[in-house]
Amino acid sequence: MLSSWNSDKKHSEIERWICIYPAYMNSKKTLAEGRKLPRAYCVENPTHQEIRDVLLATGLHVAVENKLYPRERSKEMLYRGRIRVQLKNDDGSPIKSEFSTRESVMKFIGESIPKLKTRQNRPADQQPQTTSQSSSKSKGKKGRR
Repeated sequence: MLSSWNSDKKHSEIERWICIYPAYMNSKKTLAEGRKLPRAYCVENPTHQEIRDVLLATGLHVAVENKLYPRERSKEMLYRGRIRVQLKNDDGSPIKSEFSTRESVMKFIGESIPKLKTRQNRPADQQPQTTSQSSSKSKGKKGRR
């Protein structure tokens, strides 16, 4: 069980690890809805499993928690999951020099998720469809004035 934050805790304790929600890197979300990065670094609907897989490949210490992002409107299991990542050793030095800040970790995740095999081999029916949605919105009520 996690206790309240205390500055005396070591960096190796899970309470001192950074938190990353999938909404931070979701290109479909606005800044008000919780996106933290520019859309250029974001991915469409990332999951906590994809984020975990990318971070485990780097060798960082990762923990997944069954938490829901507070700004998330949908309570479905698809949107659940909080990832905790250890960035610093107990002496305060970064574990990996290329991941010294939260933003550097999130940018790396945004670049790496599209390279995953699960993202590259999606069937055509799961690909994002933007053209068909915009054409269906133009249809209005015919005959009423």
